[in-house]
Amino acid sequence: MMTYADHVYRSADGRLDLYARIYDAEGPPLLLMHGLTRNSADFEALAGHLAGNYKLIVPDQRGRGRSDHDPNPENYTPATYVQDMFALIEDLRLENTGLIGTSLGGLMSMMMAATSPTRFTSLILNDIGPVVEAAGLDRIQSYVGELEPFDNWQQAADHCQLVHADAMIGYQAQDWMAFARRTCTEMPDGIIRFAYDPAISDGLSGNASSAVPPDLWAIWDRLSAIPALILRGALSDILAPATVAEMKRRHPDHISTVEIADRGHAPMLDEPDALAAIDEFLSNIGK
Repeated sequence: MMTYADHVYRSADGRLDLYARIYDAEGPPLLLMHGLTRNSADFEALAGHLAGNYKLIVPDQRGRGRSDHDPNPENYTPATYVQDMFALIEDLRLENTGLIGTSLGGLMSMMMAATSPTRFTSLILNDIGPVVEAAGLDRIQSYVGELEPFDNWQQAADHCQLVHADAMIGYQAQDWMAFARRTCTEMPDGIIRFAYDPAISDGLSGNASSAVPPDLWAIWDRLSAIPALILRGALSDILAPATVAEMKRRHPDHISTVEIADRGHAPMLDEPDALAAIDEFLSNIGK
């Protein structure tokens, strides 16, 4: 496993300490942003693959991982997370940064690039686009929130398999254990909990208005000059093939798409096809 440095910075509103892993290198910077219930550990495999050639910044969004929980759940929204990411960029004095985002992180990537397009060199969107399918949001809402803790890691792994087996075809026992150890944390009393504030689910309650920004096609239309790679899980219930096709139609230039077999929402970006596509895409940035 590649080594990284711990970095702590203040949130955009100045109220929280937020955390990021920094894989330092002389190469261009890449900001990797995780999905709703995940954290920086989600990118361990991809970071190990890219480290040495790129400066990798992998944050825990507020309420996840080693970042502070927000006492006001109303702040658990993409707009707030985006402001935190701009605070991190300023803190590290990053320029000409590539963005890699899974699910929520991909929504944030689009919002950030639309807000400040000259600051970002590329977009890699993992199983997300301007239309987020309602069926997928309903599924996510069904498992996000307050859950009973697990007595041991095997219980946590079994739960992860129960929830995500349809999206991770071919996973074996060791894969589910690794999945659990990335997404859960062991408390001082020995119990295992998911590594996020259960209150992040508040933004999904009732409808998705606070979980998914409105008018994402307008945001996408502002990104035509930025090279983008769109990865879709072949079994995804969040990103439909028709959405990918429309994204390409609106941006006929600078867009690459890859479908990852045996994956739903979302690919882990350790799949050989995903890694090959990311390598090829990043190697052509700036050419």
